[in-house]
Amino acid sequence: MRTPEPVTLFGRQVRLEPMHADHEPGLQEAAADGELWRLRVTSVPEPEQTAMYIANALMGQQDGIMLPFVVRLTSTGKLIGSTRYHDILPDVDRVEIGYTWYAQSLQRTAVNTECKLLLMTHAFEALGCAVVGLRTDNFNFASQRAIERLGARKDGVVRHNARRRDGTVRDTVMYSIVAGEWPEVKAQLQWQLERPRC
Repeated sequence: MRTPEPVTLFGRQVRLEPMHADHEPGLQEAAADGELWRLRVTSVPEPEQTAMYIANALMGQQDGIMLPFVVRLTSTGKLIGSTRYHDILPDVDRVEIGYTWYAQSLQRTAVNTECKLLLMTHAFEALGCAVVGLRTDNFNFASQRAIERLGARKDGVVRHNARRRDGTVRDTVMYSIVAGEWPEVKAQLQWQLERPRC
């Protein structure tokens, strides 16, 4: 597996750009669409915490365990959210995709499908990953459904695994896609993006 390096990934509806400090105002505005930081089961930063959120992501990048992106809507040029590779494990050719959130007005659209298609295509075809993992809070049912729609398989649940912003401790639901499954998953994601919408 090649080391993930900052790169811009281009889709029809979205562009994933390497995160940097100048993205703070745009991410604050995106998170304000729905006041996403109020959700108990997500990692969306509160407005005054956005600079620290970015700094921590870039520290993870410097340490080689993360590669953070902002999500930009191509039609308007506005930032609409964030995502990243994390838990990068070169020894076993594995990355995870997570810390993903979008402005509320863009949720339940094709944005997530295209973002995941871009990230997984890059992971499997450019980086040479053997597996891409995804994880979510055991009470984030919308995220679990979205991950399953991508074609990921549920690996299991890690109990009492991580602290939520409210101080409670969550169980973490783990999913993955292995390289041998990628061609079929890719074809399904492409079909989802191209099919007529009612």
